[in-house]
Amino acid sequence: MTGFTPTRAERLQRKAFEALLALPDRLRRRADLKPRIVDGHRLDPDTHIGLAIMSKLPQPEFDELPVPEARRALALESWMFSGSERRVASTTELQIPGPGGPIPARLYKPFRPAGQTGPLPLLIYFHGGGWVLGDIDTHDPGCRFLATHAEVAVLNVGYRLAPEHRFPAAVDDAVASFRWAHEHAADLDIDAGRIAVGGDSAGGNLAAVVSQVTTREGGARPAYQLLGVPVTHIGAQTRSRELFAEGYFLTKDNMDWYEAHYLGPDGDPSDVRASPLLAEDFRGLPPAYVAVAGFDVLRDEGIAYAGKLRAAGVPVTLRVHEDAVHPMLTMLAAPLGQRVLAETAAALRAALAADPL
Repeated sequence: MTGFTPTRAERLQRKAFEALLALPDRLRRRADLKPRIVDGHRLDPDTHIGLAIMSKLPQPEFDELPVPEARRALALESWMFSGSERRVASTTELQIPGPGGPIPARLYKPFRPAGQTGPLPLLIYFHGGGWVLGDIDTHDPGCRFLATHAEVAVLNVGYRLAPEHRFPAAVDDAVASFRWAHEHAADLDIDAGRIAVGGDSAGGNLAAVVSQVTTREGGARPAYQLLGVPVTHIGAQTRSRELFAEGYFLTKDNMDWYEAHYLGPDGDPSDVRASPLLAEDFRGLPPAYVAVAGFDVLRDEGIAYAGKLRAAGVPVTLRVHEDAVHPMLTMLAAPLGQRVLAETAAALRAALAADPL
């Protein structure tokens, strides 16, 4: 990661975390003396131990920090849990023309078997962070993983963030990024018929919204949508938002803070570009893979979104990772994160295969 410089204390903290994960699995699980079980599901033991350690550290929540400090805190978390860097064949820094100015993006291309040529499928990835935090660098590790394991090119998009740029700026940038990639597919050596959109959390929200907007307006639309722990209903009153309100990384107060910054005082949470679950018509949307975490405030609205897609006849795979917490797609240093992202990559690879079985 190029955009973050850890302190000496933070480097030591990461080494301690890596040492914990280097212990044999049986020893780590034996340390989980009082398993946390909710709705009959046991929280991943590594995550449970990590949460217990973090609860003892004097660190404020994101919603208790000024935005610049919260952005650094997320960058620290991303670096802490990113694991070793994964090599790809190439990365290219791009500037996509956007409605508010150039949109920074990073294009990853995977290594390919000798003799394999032709345009690659593409995943356009929108990072998480509540539309307020995060950037291309915080989600660089996951994009590299997906490019390698799904055997696709990945376009990591740095859309505009709130509160400097409130809703619908992020939506406008996300839609513009998809349309630009489709129009320039030949220049990028991409198959225009195999372009997916995806993301985690707020990025999953943007991917769902891009799919809806492009389907409603006609013209090019994504071939597939990859929705990881997505926000689908701003301000939702769900059981999971109450059940996991605190103590599982993403808190209800975090979500309230993100949503308030994103919409501002005049934003409408019922606008389907903010809350895609509230759309009236789901017919004709791209096939989808929806992955949710069992211990997550956003669990129920992600499941509800998959249900609405299915009811409208859209092919959808819903994967509930019952033992996971919200940042499951960005925890590549941990076995849980590797497992979740490997399953996600496998689904994407199959969906965008040139000759699907």
